[in-house]
Amino acid sequence: MSIFGHGPVPDAVSRPRTLGAMPSHVLVLGGTTEARELADALAARPGTRVTTSLAGRVRRPGPVAGEVRVGGFGGAEGLAAWLREQRVDAVVDATHPFAAAITENAARASTATGVPLVVLRRPAWRPGPGDRWHPVPSTEAAADLLPRLGHRVFLTTGRLGLAPFSHLTAPHFVVRSVEPPDPPTPPHTEVLLARGPFTVPDETELLRHHRIDVLVTKNSGGTATTAKLTAARALALPVVIIDRPPLPPGVTRTEDVGTTLRILDAPQVARGTG
Repeated sequence: MSIFGHGPVPDAVSRPRTLGAMPSHVLVLGGTTEARELADALAARPGTRVTTSLAGRVRRPGPVAGEVRVGGFGGAEGLAAWLREQRVDAVVDATHPFAAAITENAARASTATGVPLVVLRRPAWRPGPGDRWHPVPSTEAAADLLPRLGHRVFLTTGRLGLAPFSHLTAPHFVVRSVEPPDPPTPPHTEVLLARGPFTVPDETELLRHHRIDVLVTKNSGGTATTAKLTAARALALPVVIIDRPPLPPGVTRTEDVGTTLRILDAPQVARGTG
């Protein structure tokens, strides 16, 4: 369990302190825009060592400030051993909101080592007027619901999230991902390789060009891929939106880089063991 307490941390909870209070070695579990922004801010602080860990699923990740390691740790036990070996003072899990296994391992390693953990998660999307959202708890539930909503599907669950849809033989899928998806995939699949951010006019044209009648996406939050939701609203398309997995109990959650930095500046984090 984290030493910080439970739930999201309001901005007022932790007041900024001097740079000297920042833990000397921070491990950022990365792969998101927020992780890169956090690494930039940490690397700019004198005396602070920042290491960003990337899972290695994207072949050409963007530039990251500070040290970078690629590949897994070998579960919670391997991560705990790495934290001890590298004398890490704090961990920030800034992975994708759907990277549930990584977050669980980080929470277990934090408990085992006593190294404080902060989970940085951008706010989730929320439906607005005119949205035709169908929230579901999992990709499997999305696949079960999908045939009742449409036959030409814009599927944006990422290249690793297609297996639950692979048994659906009737729909035509337009799949967008940064890199080619891993099998199994649905039999009628058209792949678009692209990286956001995307504009509303481009997303609207994509939906019209491919005659999409239903959108499937994860509730990733953020601004890089919201244009597809705006376009779907304008075209009155149903959206199957997959809810985020719950966080492990007891972890401290923040929603932005600034609040995360203030939490890292808090007295109980500055162990000075790096």
